[in-house]
Amino acid sequence: MHNVPSVPYTDLPYLSNEERIAAAARFYDEIKDRRSCRMFTDTPVPREVIEHAIRAAGSAPNGANHQPWHFAVIESADIKARIRAAAEEEERKFYDGKAGDDWLDALAPIGTDADKEFLTIAPYLIVVFGQRKGGIEPGDMKQNYYVTESVGLACGLLLTALHKAGLATLTHTPSPMGFLREICGRPAHEKPVMIIVAGLPSADATVPEHAIKKKPLDQITSWL
Repeated sequence: MHNVPSVPYTDLPYLSNEERIAAAARFYDEIKDRRSCRMFTDTPVPREVIEHAIRAAGSAPNGANHQPWHFAVIESADIKARIRAAAEEEERKFYDGKAGDDWLDALAPIGTDADKEFLTIAPYLIVVFGQRKGGIEPGDMKQNYYVTESVGLACGLLLTALHKAGLATLTHTPSPMGFLREICGRPAHEKPVMIIVAGLPSADATVPEHAIKKKPLDQITSWL
């Protein structure tokens, strides 16, 4: 590496190998129960929970440390209604012929359809944008790099932080999503990536059995 101004690497707690194994196993036990939820209540959630989760997301690795993301948090019932109306319009096109048979067959075990009631019930919609231009300083309009990868990493941390805080979540990706830029008042160089729905699950919330089937370790891992 070139000699650049630097600070010490973050101190990590000293753990024995046994403690590291136990810590990794504990985290798996916590995160394996994360599920995509489509049945929410409108029970309020403190804004501070969302703020801390977004701070965690903002710590994600990213290209050139440009942090090419923006999180538009929607609380307004009127704005949520506009997002739902626009999303359902696109979803009806999707289910009425835009999607191919293979795609619809893949979704059939999940049971999804064009009705997106959760968009107006959950207390928060977090619309995540990727920034093609930006930089670390306010007003920068530099080229950003690895935007898709960076935003994906940030979304993963955001979902994990919200789960750790006891919230149910759902990633929703209507296609196309250009309407989100207009509704959220974001500039043309930002691309909407997904809506993360966050809140408490309803008392009768369920998850399709198909969704809890996860590939085993030996199917998703190779050691070389």
